[in-house]
Amino acid sequence: MGRILVTGATGTVGRHAVALLRQEGAEVVALSSGTGDLRDPGSLPLDGVGAVLLVWPFATAEGAREVVAAIAGQARRVVYLSSAARRDHEREIERLIEASAREWTFLRPHAFAANALRWARQVRAGVVRGAYGAAAMPPVHERDVAAVAVRALLDEGHHGAALHLTGPETITQADQVRTISEVTGIPARWEELPPERARAGLPAEGLPAGVVDEVLRAQAGLVTEPAPVTSTVEEVTKVPASTFREWVAEHAGAFRDVPPAPPTMRAARIHAFGDASQIREEEVDTPRPGPGEVLVEVAATSFNPAEVGLRSGLLPEVFGTDLPRTLGWDVSGTVVETGAGVTGLARGDRVFGVVSGAAAGYVVAAADLLARAPRSIPLADAAAVPVAGLTAWQAIHEHARITPGHRVLINGAGGGIGLFAVRLVKLIGAHVTATASPRSADAVRRLGADVLVDYTAEPLPRDMDVLLNLAAIPGDTAAELAGLAPAAVTVATPIEGATHFVTRDDPEQLAHLATLIDEGGLVVEVAESHPLSELPEIHRRAEAGDTRGKITIHP
Repeated sequence: MGRILVTGATGTVGRHAVALLRQEGAEVVALSSGTGDLRDPGSLPLDGVGAVLLVWPFATAEGAREVVAAIAGQARRVVYLSSAARRDHEREIERLIEASAREWTFLRPHAFAANALRWARQVRAGVVRGAYGAAAMPPVHERDVAAVAVRALLDEGHHGAALHLTGPETITQADQVRTISEVTGIPARWEELPPERARAGLPAEGLPAGVVDEVLRAQAGLVTEPAPVTSTVEEVTKVPASTFREWVAEHAGAFRDVPPAPPTMRAARIHAFGDASQIREEEVDTPRPGPGEVLVEVAATSFNPAEVGLRSGLLPEVFGTDLPRTLGWDVSGTVVETGAGVTGLARGDRVFGVVSGAAAGYVVAAADLLARAPRSIPLADAAAVPVAGLTAWQAIHEHARITPGHRVLINGAGGGIGLFAVRLVKLIGAHVTATASPRSADAVRRLGADVLVDYTAEPLPRDMDVLLNLAAIPGDTAAELAGLAPAAVTVATPIEGATHFVTRDDPEQLAHLATLIDEGGLVVEVAESHPLSELPEIHRRAEAGDTRGKITIHP
């Protein structure tokens, strides 16, 4: 057969083909972008080549005619890596090979298991978002495709064959994510998006803009008609095809390991104070950590109502006046880089905390103000905890000093702080009466409230020991709440006679909250999740009173 030329020799399939051919004792000429120009036929190392594995990495067939002619003029056998989709350029290359090569075999793999690697950052964040989670396919291991290519290159009997290659089982996209989570130990789930929202995110996953609609159409079809499983891999190689779970086990590190930060990132910033239209998603330089700091790959931030005040320019003595400013206070994510003198955290650690400027792809934080994120929940969900969780904790334990048996009225129990407060008060052993609107009632009840009061239709009880006001309220409501209980704490609107405080960062308390979450005592409820681009709309909705609970924002 002579020497065997493999183009795309460092690619997904090519590198496996080179390794397998060498194991067979074949003399391999490995061509990659660093060793030759596939589009220049005269540069191809074809001397003594008897067979070629042609991997064509381009999206068009431009230049393929001359390359195929040069290969067919020298090599007796051509194996072409096409695809089951048979896009226009793949059909054209197949036609050129069929017309000129003495022996040919076409490999038409269906979905590669390796396509799941585009989800790596989302898996680390714990939530993979996309359309058509029920789309079912039999993902094929790239090494199995290479193994079939090797047999077609070395063995007789494959001339004229178009081999459809799949894995041994059909699995939905949502189940792929579940399998990745189980194998890697990273808490992760699939989150279904409408196709129009998924379309906007697919280019960020590495898909060329020109094939996004094609991919979505294919996924839609796979919901009702899953791709069939073929036995071709085992028939050709005499070895069963690898399962998706086996593929994940081999590639687990690719999901766990965080890559170096890119030079730029997206961030939601304001350049002037004003309405929600001042929020702009921009491309900015990725920051670098200084001494005592770490750079965090952001899994998510969360929206806090106080950010409306920051954006509007209210209370500059609290929020500061420096502009431009990146929004976001809560953060959960993975440490990418550590600055000088950092000893408690290392690259790859999963953390959460209160950090200014977290509405971005990456954020720099003081290492001693972060805590290790809960292990039992998706990392993105942990972004719902810091500000709201610390506020609830400090209101209950430091200011109200609630003890077992206390009768506690929680006003605003359906809000981000309130949902944590209900559970934390119940953990103490106190009795909870909670005000909640009908749309929040189910969540508040799930978290253990003993009595629910619909503040839109019922009077507030007056036999309480402690009042916790966790909502921004009008003046007449503040007057109504005054005097309802001998002890009162408010974190929003001032109330006569009540303790009013500002939440402080406390990583030890955050660590305790993480422990409660992992032990099952504290539940993290995320009401909604949105991309960074939708942050202005979240601000508008909040000002209109159209938000509830914790809303996370992901880059």
